[in-house]
Amino acid sequence: MDSVLHKEYTVVQDDYVNAGKVSSDIKSTLSEIGVSPKVLRKIAVACYEAEINLIIHAYGGKVTVDVTDDGVIHLEFKDPGPGIPDLEKALTPGWSTASEKARGMGFGAGMGLPNIQRVSDGFHIESSQKGTTLSLEFRTAI
Repeated sequence: MDSVLHKEYTVVQDDYVNAGKVSSDIKSTLSEIGVSPKVLRKIAVACYEAEINLIIHAYGGKVTVDVTDDGVIHLEFKDPGPGIPDLEKALTPGWSTASEKARGMGFGAGMGLPNIQRVSDGFHIESSQKGTTLSLEFRTAI
């Protein structure tokens, strides 16, 4: 399939001031090309949770958005480390490794990955000490 939209973003570690800006831009861009409000809500939840994970748990990272001509939205969140030591636990609602700083700001409830998995049509995660790649798909008609 050909990509009708491609965007890339950089998320900076510990940049709580700009938390949510990437997610907001993605939602706005997808709205402009006609993605339905129902699908946009799911994407907004997934993007925000994944963006916050890059800020809190990783050394920052890259976000890529691709929309194919068949209406599938592909999102990739990729970071250079430190990795998720136990993916099974990380996918368990309420389990968190967030720092006291993050918790003090209202983050780190342990619902990020479970929420992302719940709202996504496609969910794949790989992690090692060299980094984590989270690939998501959302199906829509545009």
